[in-house]
Amino acid sequence: MRAEPEDSMHDLRHHGDAEVRDDGSALVDLAVNVRSGTPPAWLREHIAGSVAGLAAYPDGRAARAAVAARHGLPVERVLLTAGAAEAFVLLARALKVRRPVVVHPQFTEPEAALRDAGHTVDRVLLREADGFRLDPGAVPEAADLVVIGNPTNPTSVLHPAADIARLARPGRTLVVDEAFLDAVPGEREALAGRTDVPGLVVLRSLTKTWGLAGLRIGYVLAGPETIELLTRAQPLWPVSTPALAAAEACVGPRALAEADGAARRVAADRSRLLTGLAEFAGRGVRAVEGAEGPFVLLRLPHAAAVRERLRTLGFAVRRGDTFPGLDQRWLRVAVRDRGTTDAFLEALGRALDAD
Repeated sequence: MRAEPEDSMHDLRHHGDAEVRDDGSALVDLAVNVRSGTPPAWLREHIAGSVAGLAAYPDGRAARAAVAARHGLPVERVLLTAGAAEAFVLLARALKVRRPVVVHPQFTEPEAALRDAGHTVDRVLLREADGFRLDPGAVPEAADLVVIGNPTNPTSVLHPAADIARLARPGRTLVVDEAFLDAVPGEREALAGRTDVPGLVVLRSLTKTWGLAGLRIGYVLAGPETIELLTRAQPLWPVSTPALAAAEACVGPRALAEADGAARRVAADRSRLLTGLAEFAGRGVRAVEGAEGPFVLLRLPHAAAVRERLRTLGFAVRRGDTFPGLDQRWLRVAVRDRGTTDAFLEALGRALDAD
C-alpha cells in the first residue's frame, strides 16, 4: 500500500455504462452493477403514481423522514441527492479541505469531483498482494478528507467497519461510499446510522439494488453541520417528485426485506460465478478473494483482448485500467443469475481459447 499524488494516467470519467452504449446496447450487460430485473413491478407502479403530482414543486420532507427513520437518525442528519454522484460534487465544492486523500482502487467520481473543484488529490493505493484490503496506518495523518468505498467498487472487498472507523480524526471528514452495502446480506460492516465516529459522512445509493440509475436518487448521512453545508451547495428542488417517491418506498419495511432477500440471492449467484472462474485458474484467471459485492474483479492475461472477444460473443464486461491502482490486466464482471453466469463462463472459455 502506498500514497501517490494525482495524475492523468487514468480516465476517471469512464464508467461501466460506456460498455453498453451504441454498438454495445444488444450485449448481455455484465459491465454495469445495477441489479438485473429491476425495478420490480410494485416500485414501477408506485413511481408512476407520483406523476400526477408533477405540477407541484417537489417536497422532500416525507422521503427525508423515511430515510432518517430507516437508519434511526434525526432528519437533520439526512440529505437527499440526485444519486450518490451528486453527493461527491457537493462534498468537493462545499467542504474547505487542504489535503484530500482517496483510497484506490475505487469508484473514480469522488476524485474527479475533487479535482474539478480545484483540489490536489493524494491517493492511497491498496495492493493486490494485500488482497486490496485497508491498512488504516497507510493514510497520511495530515489528510483532512478521506474517501473510501465499502464494499469497494471494483474490488468487491468489504472492509471491517472497525478498520474504517480507525481513519476518523478530529478535524477530518471521513467519507464512506456505501452504495453497494445493501447488496451485502445483513448489511455487515455498515457505518450508516453511526453517530459516534467523528467527521463521518456516509453515502448511500438506491439506484443499484432497485434499478433506478435513470431516476437518480441517493442520500447522505452526516452531522447536522455538514448537512447544512451541503444543502447550501445544492440547487433548489434537486430531487424530482418521482425520485422522492422512490426513496420513500425503498426504505420501508417491505422494501428492506426484499433487498435482503436479493442480497442473499446475489451471494449465491456470486459463489457460482467464482466457482466457475476457478476452473480457469490454470489459464491465468484470478478473482480477487473475499468478494462481497454484486461484482467480482478478475486479473487475467491479455485482458483487453479477452474483453473484445467477449463482445463478439455477446457479453459486455467492465475494463479495469481506468481505476487508479489497476492496469490492463483487470476486468470487472457483474454478478448475474445462474443461466447468465453459465453462458458467460462458456464464452470466457472460448475467448481464452483464442490466445
